[in-house]
Amino acid sequence: MTMLGLGGLTLACYVMALWVFARCRNAVIVHPLVVTSVLIGGFLLWTDIPVERYQQDLAWLHWLLGPATVALALPLYNQLAHLRKDGRRVLVPIIAGGTIAPLLAVAGLWMCDVDGIYLRTMLTKSITTPLAMETALQVGGIPALAAVIVILTGIVGALAAGWIFRLSGVTGAKAQGAALGTVAHAVGTARALQLSETTGAYSTLALCLNGILTALLLPLLLWLLGF
Repeated sequence: MTMLGLGGLTLACYVMALWVFARCRNAVIVHPLVVTSVLIGGFLLWTDIPVERYQQDLAWLHWLLGPATVALALPLYNQLAHLRKDGRRVLVPIIAGGTIAPLLAVAGLWMCDVDGIYLRTMLTKSITTPLAMETALQVGGIPALAAVIVILTGIVGALAAGWIFRLSGVTGAKAQGAALGTVAHAVGTARALQLSETTGAYSTLALCLNGILTALLLPLLLWLLGF
């Protein structure tokens, strides 16, 4: 299959995934990223097309991750009013959550004596996919694995959020939004937007801040620590 054919197939699968997502009333388990990945993975397995060839043919699509990352500045700018209003009350929890979540995951892998390359990849688990892939590359991780971990983290976070909020007694829209955006990134933000406009706004703010801070500080921190 030609480069154009694989690209067209990928876009067609994504459009189909959007339709499935809408028909299922935006159920997180059938998120477009999940459905598209399953469809493309099944097609590559069926046709015996190497993943390396697929990645090479869709290099133009990977290039678009750069502009997508830069575009995060727009929602961040739109939510600056919330940051100015609440200040450290929202900034501190976002930083804390963005630090504790990946460290707990890495600690679990470390106790299982997992190779360092996977530990560095896991540190990007709670930031949005474009930033996670680029950050994983910068810190010596595996970009493709980072994307998978990010998607799984988002789905699990969005699915478990309601239960966790009820168990912990968290009912405030701001707190729920900050938690979803910090830990479950884009998938969590999609869930937050279903809850309320305020929840979605704070989730977007957390998504952007946590992603940008992690992408900027993680490579510097690992360099200072000699990893």
